[in-house]
Amino acid sequence: MDEVFEKEWKNAISKIEQTFGEDVDLQAALFLIGVNELGQGRRGFTKDEKVQLLHIAVCKLLSDYGYYELEGNDKDGWPHYKRNQKLPFLNAEDQEKLIKEAIINYMEAQ
Repeated sequence: MDEVFEKEWKNAISKIEQTFGEDVDLQAALFLIGVNELGQGRRGFTKDEKVQLLHIAVCKLLSDYGYYELEGNDKDGWPHYKRNQKLPFLNAEDQEKLIKEAIINYMEAQ
C-alpha cells in the first residue's frame, strides 16, 4: 500500500482510538462502526450479535460503493441491508485495502 494511503489509514484509526482510548485494529474498527450504526450505545453483546455488528459495518461501508443499500431497521432497531450487486473477486490483500479505504471515508464523514 502506498505511503499516502497508510497515513490516511493511521489517521482514521487514531480518530477511533481517541474516542475509545484503546488500541484498535481492523476487526475492532469494524466492530465499533457496527456499534455506531446500530445506535444503541456501548453495552454487552452476545457472540452472535458481535458477528451481526461486523456484518452491519461491512454493509454500511460497502453501501458507499453501491454494493449494499439500507432497507431499514427491524423492531429491535437493528439495520438490515440488501445487496445491490455482487462484489467482484478480490484477493485477501485487495479486500483489506477496500475495507480500509471505506473506513477512511467513513471516519472522514463523521
